[in-house]
Amino acid sequence: MVQRLLAPGEIEALDHNAIPRLLLPQPRSLFAARAARLRQLAKNEIKGIPVGETLRGYLLLMAALVDAQAAVVRNFPSDAFALPDAADIDISLEHNMPPLPVSGARPPSWRSVFSALLDQLDPLADGQPQIASVLAELRGLDSAELEGCADAVLSELTDSVNPLHAPFIAAALQIMWTMRAGQLDAQRVAPLVTNTLCPVCGAHPVASVIRIGGQSQGYRYLQCSCCASEWHMVRVKCSCCEHTARIAYQSIEPADDAAPGIPNKANDPSKVARAETCDDCRTYRKIFNQEHDYNVEPLADDLASLALDLLVGEAGYARASGNPLLWFNAE
Repeated sequence: MVQRLLAPGEIEALDHNAIPRLLLPQPRSLFAARAARLRQLAKNEIKGIPVGETLRGYLLLMAALVDAQAAVVRNFPSDAFALPDAADIDISLEHNMPPLPVSGARPPSWRSVFSALLDQLDPLADGQPQIASVLAELRGLDSAELEGCADAVLSELTDSVNPLHAPFIAAALQIMWTMRAGQLDAQRVAPLVTNTLCPVCGAHPVASVIRIGGQSQGYRYLQCSCCASEWHMVRVKCSCCEHTARIAYQSIEPADDAAPGIPNKANDPSKVARAETCDDCRTYRKIFNQEHDYNVEPLADDLASLALDLLVGEAGYARASGNPLLWFNAE
């Protein structure tokens, strides 16, 4: 019997119940797992994502920041993360809009979350004057300045925010949106008109990941840079322009040749972290494969694989969107 291969559009038209379209975050385990992964990466323990000494210190700093996020999630009053009114959520969903948009007004409680995050980081400043200076500067921002920084972070306006401040502000915003996203009903949240933005909050994805296990087995998901929700997008499709014809993959590691002529279908370091490039829009976004490393964590792995950014950047591709824990400006 001959089986016909389905085109990407036909795959997307399949029964939505057969493929989990949206995986909501579980913040009480997400941040702890992310911090542990960052420390593994810093120790250069992950095959497929080589990490040099120059990046090690930054990954450890970000692991401490993510630990602080986990502590705030554990200890902060849950009412600070209340969802918008049900009627407002209903209106957003009826109009195919994200129910927790990153644009527009933010819950004022996010500033209290930010203060709590800085408090958790105080021990990190002991004996580290540079960290102490950054935390002092962040505490010195008035409400208007802080809100302006948050606007720039959520809009990825790299020239409008101090790159030393941005990861800490982004971390507080991640707590706020991730905690609220985890309370939604995934069955009610529909994909946006463009599948390249998060259906929960409208932010850009940080990377994509091929998941394993249960109904998600073998499917590719984009992970939101803000709320950590994951939404399905078919494989071999540009997550920036959604074209499919001119997609290619670049890897840091050479292909596994342990068994010449027989490709390794699991635990192949060359397929843990790859850049999915598109020759139509000349952008790329990284894709991490749980089939080859069970513990892949898109945001952490993206942060640690800067060598891959350099590789595809030198080939003329632009990064489709940034990582909220790493910022550069024109200087």
